[in-house]
Amino acid sequence: MSLREIQTEFTTGVFGSFSPELATGIISGGLEAEQRLAIYRNNVFSNLRGALRDSYPVILRLLGEPFFNHAADEYVRSHPSASGDLHNFGGDFGTFLASFEPCAELPYLPDVARLEWAWDQAFHAAEHAPLALERMATVPPEHYASLHFSLHPSCTLLASDYPILRIWQVNQADYVGDQQVDLSEGGVRLALVRGNAHENDFAVSILPLTAGEFSFLQAISDGNALTASLEAALASDAGFDLGAAIHHCIKQAIIVDFKLGDT
Repeated sequence: MSLREIQTEFTTGVFGSFSPELATGIISGGLEAEQRLAIYRNNVFSNLRGALRDSYPVILRLLGEPFFNHAADEYVRSHPSASGDLHNFGGDFGTFLASFEPCAELPYLPDVARLEWAWDQAFHAAEHAPLALERMATVPPEHYASLHFSLHPSCTLLASDYPILRIWQVNQADYVGDQQVDLSEGGVRLALVRGNAHENDFAVSILPLTAGEFSFLQAISDGNALTASLEAALASDAGFDLGAAIHHCIKQAIIVDFKLGDT
């Protein structure tokens, strides 16, 4: 086999089964070829499983270690890492859990996983200076409609039909208090962002949003100007207060920049 064929067979074998052709080219040296190859497989799975444990500590706690490891191994097989940076591995774990039959009786689990991934990504995201409120005062009123706001690079918007923030909170290692979670209390709309006026630059905040705020920020994230973003917010909440929302989002370092028109 060519070097490329050997590499391809080896990669396939790590996540499945090694071909007999590959095994014949391995010098035993006291260990059978399959045993030698299994060492590489075990190392790969151990490292990727560890990356998932680091990114999803609440899922680990909810499932327990044996069940989590089983789910993690199945995820590794179906979603091999495409990056040399382990921080990039695991982004589809929530989607995987949604279709993982053993977790079917835990319908909130995928959204908890998405919350954990958003937190993890926010922690490692690029920095951005806050937007000074004084800058907004320099925009002439006739240009308001063409304002395009920018969200902090760490910001992720997440909506769920379940109280995933409460689930996340009671499963933190330092949480003290009532552990009960009532799934019937309804869903949440959240913004995750690193650093704001009340936290240090390395703290990730999970901020509950109203329906109007969520629709407003989602429209901004989609690239809409102020007018379209306001319309989206009002469609979700007729009482949406644009001025209060912008002020709040700037103070919380969710909105960090703006431009006029498409320039």
